[in-house]
Amino acid sequence: MTRKISVDHLARVEGHGGITVFLDGNEISKVDFNIFEGIRLFEGLVRGRTIEDVTQIVSRICAICSTNHTVTSLHCLENALGITVTPQTRRLRDLAVQGANIESHSLHVFVLDLPDFMGHSSVISLAGVIPDAVKIALRLKKLGNLIQEVVGGRAVHPINHIIGGFGRVPTTDELIHLRDQVRLGLRDCESALEVLRTVPIPDFVSAPIHCAALIPEDEAFFFGNEVEIMDGKGRTRIPVRDYRKITNESIVPHSHAKHSRYKGQSYMVGALARLTINGDRIGGLARKAWKELGLTTPSSNIIMNNIAQVVEMIFSVEESLRLLDQMLDAGIVQESPAPYKVHACAGAAATEVPRGTLYYSYEIDANGRIAAADVITPTAQNLSNAEDQLRATVRQGLDAGASDSTLEQRLAMVGRAYDPCISCSVHVARV
Repeated sequence: MTRKISVDHLARVEGHGGITVFLDGNEISKVDFNIFEGIRLFEGLVRGRTIEDVTQIVSRICAICSTNHTVTSLHCLENALGITVTPQTRRLRDLAVQGANIESHSLHVFVLDLPDFMGHSSVISLAGVIPDAVKIALRLKKLGNLIQEVVGGRAVHPINHIIGGFGRVPTTDELIHLRDQVRLGLRDCESALEVLRTVPIPDFVSAPIHCAALIPEDEAFFFGNEVEIMDGKGRTRIPVRDYRKITNESIVPHSHAKHSRYKGQSYMVGALARLTINGDRIGGLARKAWKELGLTTPSSNIIMNNIAQVVEMIFSVEESLRLLDQMLDAGIVQESPAPYKVHACAGAAATEVPRGTLYYSYEIDANGRIAAADVITPTAQNLSNAEDQLRATVRQGLDAGASDSTLEQRLAMVGRAYDPCISCSVHVARV
């Protein structure tokens, strides 16, 4: 007897997708993470555009991730052109990325995922039970937006980031005010931790998770030139310029997004992967949250990615404060962007963004126009791994006698655990 278990529309995620599991009796024949989002042609859209225009275009790939796309695109252009930015520019960009992390993680953990943990259908009903927690989440999201606005000119689709630096360097007064707000945000993190200590963490699935993440460059946790893959056989490092050896994209019939596998195996990128590989760099209140919320790495429970996001959110607030103190102690310099000369070249770059590792690659012609572009997002890399975890969820649920309705709920929770940015996952494919 054949049947299917399906989540026709995966709610509380960015974009339009669903999950379908086909069974023959109690045997799983197929698991599909369906991505219904329309084909995105952004790599074709930037071909022929000038290097000065391209970053503003790609930031429109996603509103939630617009700062991350902006910064990664600029790093890619600068790597290709041989531009070295100043330490102040590096720190300001790092600060903007921390803001994006705070905004995204606070929204996902408290508004989109916490209702699952607490047995609620939405944050609206959850707010009737723990209103203070929802208020904390909204304040932290606002803080993340403020950081991005001060550095980038606006919170969504920033306009102040340009090749070699900034159109306008934030003033000392702006950064002092921002520091005051970040200090308040740190208090909110402490309050959030008080709430989360009492939240039960689902553990209905246990399956090995292979991880990939950038190796941090100096003190910049979300930037690096090498990516490390950790699987059951050990750890391997690969330069970012060779990112295609990792991503290995392929087309699948049930999705508008391509899938990635490394040496035939799925892998995960994102908060849990980063903390698994680079967790020894986490201290302060974030380390306290790590211990008190029961995070262990490596983990075989994909739901723990949400706990890893909490740890990272707190880390990003603490890191924002450190960066602001560092810049204000050194003194803000109203500097011009680094100069450059246009020439035919190519380059790649990667940045750790809320959902995982984001790769950019550009080929530039002698006139300073984009000859080719490649953008591989975290969600696209996670889809194959998500299907493996969905399969394990159904298999273990069936073995425990779970009903189809219970399995549907669990499938949705696993899908949401990756915090998928479905719109970002779809990019042009030649068939």
